[in-house]
Amino acid sequence: MVHALLISRLAAQLRIKRLNRGLTQTQLADLAIEKGTHSVCMNVYARIIAALDCELTVVPAVMPTLEALAEIFV
Repeated sequence: MVHALLISRLAAQLRIKRLNRGLTQTQLADLAIEKGTHSVCMNVYARIIAALDCELTVVPAVMPTLEALAEIFV
């Protein structure tokens, strides 16, 4: 899969998620910047994903179960 197509699809998914939350691009950028810095650009991720013939999908986060947390500390 072409990495440009992956970026386009990811951008569309993120736009929908952003709009569903009622956020402007500026508000989303402010939230993202507050949570940390980025060191690898999306282009690199997209090229790696494309090289693996995979696709990235944005899904809502879920809270881990107690069992899943217990596995981390075993």
